[in-house]
Amino acid sequence: MPLPKQTPLIIRFGLFEVDLQEGELRKRGLRIKLQEQPFQVLAILLESPGKIVTRDELRQKLWPADTFVDFDHSLNSAVKKLREALGDQSDNSRFIETLHRRGYRFIGSVENSQSAAGNRNEPQQDATTAPAGPTTEEPRRNSASRSVAILVAAGVVFLSVILVLRWTSPPGALRVLNYTQITNDGADKATVFSVGTIPPPIVTDGSRLYFTEGHESGSIIAEVSLGGGETAFVSTPFPNAVLAGISPSGADLLLYTFVSSEIQVPFWTIPVLGGSPRRAGSFLAQDASWSPNGQIIYTRDHDIYVCNPDGSESRKLVSVPGLPAWPRWSPGGEVLRFSEYDPKKDSASIWEVSHDGSNLHPVLPTWNGGATKCCGSWTPDGKYFIFQSMRDGRNDIWAIREKGRWWQNISQKPLQLSAGPISLSRPLVSKDGKRIFVLGEKLRGELVRYDHKSNQFVPYLAGVSAVGLAFSRDGNWVTYVAYPEGTLWRSKRDGSERLQLTFSPFEAIAPRWSPGGNEIAFTGRMPGQTWKVFIIPSQAGSSPQPLLKEEAGQAAPDWSPDGSSIVYGGFPEVFSGAAGATAVHVLDLNTHETSLLNGSEGLYCPRWSPDGRYISATKADGQELMLFDFTTRKWTELTELSGGCPSWSQDSTQLYFQTFDVKDPAVFRVRIADRRRERVASINLPRDVQGAEWEWWNGLTPDNAPLLMRDMSTKEIYALDLQLP
Repeated sequence: MPLPKQTPLIIRFGLFEVDLQEGELRKRGLRIKLQEQPFQVLAILLESPGKIVTRDELRQKLWPADTFVDFDHSLNSAVKKLREALGDQSDNSRFIETLHRRGYRFIGSVENSQSAAGNRNEPQQDATTAPAGPTTEEPRRNSASRSVAILVAAGVVFLSVILVLRWTSPPGALRVLNYTQITNDGADKATVFSVGTIPPPIVTDGSRLYFTEGHESGSIIAEVSLGGGETAFVSTPFPNAVLAGISPSGADLLLYTFVSSEIQVPFWTIPVLGGSPRRAGSFLAQDASWSPNGQIIYTRDHDIYVCNPDGSESRKLVSVPGLPAWPRWSPGGEVLRFSEYDPKKDSASIWEVSHDGSNLHPVLPTWNGGATKCCGSWTPDGKYFIFQSMRDGRNDIWAIREKGRWWQNISQKPLQLSAGPISLSRPLVSKDGKRIFVLGEKLRGELVRYDHKSNQFVPYLAGVSAVGLAFSRDGNWVTYVAYPEGTLWRSKRDGSERLQLTFSPFEAIAPRWSPGGNEIAFTGRMPGQTWKVFIIPSQAGSSPQPLLKEEAGQAAPDWSPDGSSIVYGGFPEVFSGAAGATAVHVLDLNTHETSLLNGSEGLYCPRWSPDGRYISATKADGQELMLFDFTTRKWTELTELSGGCPSWSQDSTQLYFQTFDVKDPAVFRVRIADRRRERVASINLPRDVQGAEWEWWNGLTPDNAPLLMRDMSTKEIYALDLQLP
């Protein structure tokens, strides 16, 4: 049986070469970062150099019509990234020519290619040319040798068939065939987080979905039919109830009560059909779930434990570097996968450990450029592992093929199941394995200003979707971070002369103007890296530069009034319980020397008063606002807080801040002279956008009017119908 014709595996053009087998683009032998979709577009164009490949052909090959994706946006984005990797320009193309509304054509000169056989440097052998056994005319004494030869020949043919099957019989395409909106209640479904960026799950008993919703009275457990319809509520005696899991039989829910100042909390079980709650043992944990065999697995600090439903026979399974959450067993119970949150990087990744606590390792450690990956679970047959990954402010759903038929060549390269404008997260595979239930979010905010005359919040800057606003000293310019993209902008106070200063996937938060108005300091990072302080000119054409060389987490910078120093804090590792994980430092821009502000251990988000006398900072648990007086060189407690970075009034006499009491959210101010606390405005907005501590509170206008962001997002549950080969 002859082997199938081999296609070229390495194609060269100009200074570039494309390795189709490894999925790599290289320039002069050095690998160039290129995401999967742009690479696939390049590979398709190289199949027919010099010929037009229509947009419809690209759609059929990469984004079938029934795939849940905004095709035009995705293709345009893929071609743009491909051109950036090749150093190509649309108006002066060397490689990729655009034919308006028709498609694309590869116009570069393809110098040579290398076949699969040449790449492997292995001899080709036709299985049918295997040596034949002795003829029937040979003596009967050679019959044993003849039988052995026949068996060897049959073995060669069999192995050749298996080799061909492995290379020519892929397991088939995993596809999303259709999607259906399940809920339509408009309620917030993203208000509470268990650990860091890891959210509470969606669970099912086979007939209904259960999930956490945010309401004015606090978070509650909601339910809806698998086919969609009206949302109902599960009665619990707990304020701020948060769902964690469901028992294997579907009879009991596992939940906890969210308290902003508590990281580890007790867990409870409550019957789905109603009844009294029961403590799930005596343990305190940051997350928990049920195991297929009826045990409970829970996480505390850096450890993962397994116990009986009543908490007895608790044993530690493994310790991990970060903070574990979202633990999920494989269907057969062989391995456990979980999400690991790294407080220093404010990012999550997926890890795996064997049932006996051995073989601990990250899953896909270098895939997708270190982007956040979390919240995965298996299909019931164990063939696929479904998870979410975030890039550019949006989550998409991905799948890993875990196993197939024994003769198939299985690749564990993740397969993308969504790429549309809606962010999809918290995947739950149905019990029959035919659907994935996800939370679909279209994130959008509206910037609002409190109007003291009407006692209402009104749109500001045309309601731009932005967080972290800061004004220049003269009040004529404003800088902000676009939500949810995370890109840094600046504009005139009236919104004119808008200029984008940073670009995805680089993330920015908490910008602050220099006193001279020519630079902006902010906290930034690339996905999966540690937050650091950067500085960028306020004019076009420059890239952000790190303030310090060290890799230690830095956050929330602010300038001294004379512009000679920058104060900054660390990243508050509140989930690790490490009170001293952050402190306040001052960098002298003239000497480039950094000094620790005495007594600032456990504080973050420093803010310098306009008169230069004080620095305010927040305790790592977000519950107290502290004040440092340069005249006494001492810290004192100013007032109670509920998270966030307060803002100074222009005359340095008061600090403004927002409280996050779900029953009575409001804006307050505290007077420095006598510590008197005063309500400024009640917050009667539908919802506040959740994010990092300093994103909630947008600060003040130059005339001390509070700024917030109204949450205009849509957050509903969808069902994705799957084709599972």
